[in-house]
Amino acid sequence: MSATLTFLGAAGTVTGSQHLLDDGARRLLMDCGLFQGLKELRLRNWAPPRVEAQSLDAVLLSHAHIDHSGALPRLARSGYAGPVFCTPGTADLLKVMLPDAARLQEEEADFANRHKTSSHDPALPLFTTEDAERILGRVQAVDFDRAFTPAPGVDARFINAGHILGAGLIECRIGGRLVVFSGDLGRYGVPIMRDPDPVREADVLLVESTYGDRLHPADDHADKLVAAVARAADRKGWLLVPAFAVGRSQEILYDLCRLEQAGRIPALPVYLDSPMAIQASAAYAAHPEEHDVDLRRAEAGGGRPFAPRRFHLSRTVEDSKRLNLTDGPGVIIAGSGMATGGRILHHLRRLLPVEATTVLFVGYQAAGTRGRLLRDGARTIKMLGEAVPVRAQILVSDAYSAHADRGEILRWLGGFARPPAMTYVVHGEPPAAAALRDAIESRLGWPATVAEDGRRVVL
Repeated sequence: MSATLTFLGAAGTVTGSQHLLDDGARRLLMDCGLFQGLKELRLRNWAPPRVEAQSLDAVLLSHAHIDHSGALPRLARSGYAGPVFCTPGTADLLKVMLPDAARLQEEEADFANRHKTSSHDPALPLFTTEDAERILGRVQAVDFDRAFTPAPGVDARFINAGHILGAGLIECRIGGRLVVFSGDLGRYGVPIMRDPDPVREADVLLVESTYGDRLHPADDHADKLVAAVARAADRKGWLLVPAFAVGRSQEILYDLCRLEQAGRIPALPVYLDSPMAIQASAAYAAHPEEHDVDLRRAEAGGGRPFAPRRFHLSRTVEDSKRLNLTDGPGVIIAGSGMATGGRILHHLRRLLPVEATTVLFVGYQAAGTRGRLLRDGARTIKMLGEAVPVRAQILVSDAYSAHADRGEILRWLGGFARPPAMTYVVHGEPPAAAALRDAIESRLGWPATVAEDGRRVVL
């Protein structure tokens, strides 16, 4: 039987990454992510699994972001007892992110039951902390560029993707075919992370397309951050930064330090109001092998590159609540990055109606999220059971995206010594995926197509 590839997620959408490799004797899942954003997508998380958990030999995980890893506890809940292969950095982040995701599921179910806000009685979590701990016991860490055998007759390795700590391209040889999956491809020349490593060949390529229809701005990486801090200082208000706990929070802290040292911004009080981001920052510090040259230089000089001058950690709920009694100006960095949950919601509910407030979005905002609605100019936003008026200044910086843009993706593709027989465009909203497909065909002359959800193709 010829090996096949089935697109089970992140096909026609930017979330829920999940791709099945099957050669008749072995079945491997590349990524196991949750769907986020639009309600119709989130409901897919509750649908019966599209692949029988017990039939899988292994999971190959590109990185720890929840849209790539967040369904792992549910896979364990469904009976999966095989290995989950990932890099050491990803393994460390999973210990932080999966229990946190499970805790949020349990808290949301508890809130719904106490306040009778769910049509289900009782409301149940998608998975539990016990499920998260069970799958963490299946994780096996493999260093970048080291060949390993996830299943008999299958060879694989992880290659640095430059996206977040531990993020890897997946190279897998199955059924005599070499499959390469980009995961989330990082950027060139940005702080903290190394540039993505080149790949020389593939028979079949899966490439992400989050920003496949645009280029990131060419201005200074931190211009919008400078403007946001200046407004907070001038108005004596708060700057709220909804930021992903992994990657984005560390990059914002790094730039705040750098800008303070350069005299470009005043040294305002900075609060990292995210236990997960606090733990993730420790994980970043523990993996200097993935840091870029500038970060290594700062660390070698004895500096604290993730700690601005007036830095505070809000570890507990009580720490977070105390910010309600604290006057600005100041900076609060809290999750989640798309304002779909987490502590940032409480700060937004309190401060969005205040004209002196500044909100800076520093990452991709998926369709249907509060972040996208605010980015698109919503004047009222629903959160925590309330309709909250928006009088704050909303700023957006795409310069902080950890995803390669169209030009950077094409630059990485240009490193192939021979074109793949077929390139499948995944992990993008339809316009972005179609634009990248067209660019690959016109500029590189490669055959390319946009992956279709549920489609199975022969490799």
